[in-house]
Amino acid sequence: MIDIQNLEFCYGKHKVFDNITLHLETGKIYGLLGENGVGKTTLLRILCGLLRSHQGCCSVQFTGQQSFNPGDRHPDFLSQVFYLPELFVVPATTAECFARSHSQLYPNHSWELFCKLMNDFELDPKCRLDRLSHGQQKKAMIAFALSLRTPLLLLDEPSNGLDIPSKTQFRKVIAECATEETTLVISTHQVRDLENLIDPVIILDREGVVMNASVEQIAEKLYFSVENQCSADAYFGEQTLNGYVQVAPNTQGLESRVNLEILFNAALNNKRTFQTLFQR
Repeated sequence: MIDIQNLEFCYGKHKVFDNITLHLETGKIYGLLGENGVGKTTLLRILCGLLRSHQGCCSVQFTGQQSFNPGDRHPDFLSQVFYLPELFVVPATTAECFARSHSQLYPNHSWELFCKLMNDFELDPKCRLDRLSHGQQKKAMIAFALSLRTPLLLLDEPSNGLDIPSKTQFRKVIAECATEETTLVISTHQVRDLENLIDPVIILDREGVVMNASVEQIAEKLYFSVENQCSADAYFGEQTLNGYVQVAPNTQGLESRVNLEILFNAALNNKRTFQTLFQR
């Protein structure tokens, strides 16, 4: 689906990406994790063509079609990708009018799906977008984004601003709308909100890609557990009321549930080790 080779990008003299290589497959829900300022939003904007890389290449190929360079902003490419930023300004119109006018650019849009998702989020399509709360606006835009049924959907911090019931509903509609023909890339700091949804996991730092691995690969190589004290070989451990939540090498081939928050901290504290451990 997406191939990034030796990508470089700068804002003036500030280098964001230096020689990044990354491969994303069709039919996956990718979680894009990283500290503030490492370039998660920049990467999403490159993938949808809003920014152009300075060096290297980025190509996107949809099933059965030619390969596109997002920076060329070819109409056939733009009709198959949608980017929902973390912050947006809604027009002074109804959700219904917004969806009907903007969906004309996307051939796979489903009005029935839009109405269903609005109902799932307990929103009326005839509501004025500018009179909704920020959380309600975000739910309406998520409903619109999913109803477009684009092969590539990019969501930047989609769970920010949602209350707990809405986050639950968000996970539900994402799982329902994901297909083997679509690729979702979700940039998030709220890893606990999406822990059971995203797979594979991409972790960025200021020097590049720390890891790009499926949950299955992570569970095969790492063992997550709660211990009375932090093990000497642990990559990372955090003290809780129940003991030390830690991640260590899975030397005995044991099964464990991946803890994304612990994984993220472990990866940032052991960058070279994790790059070697999960290199492709």
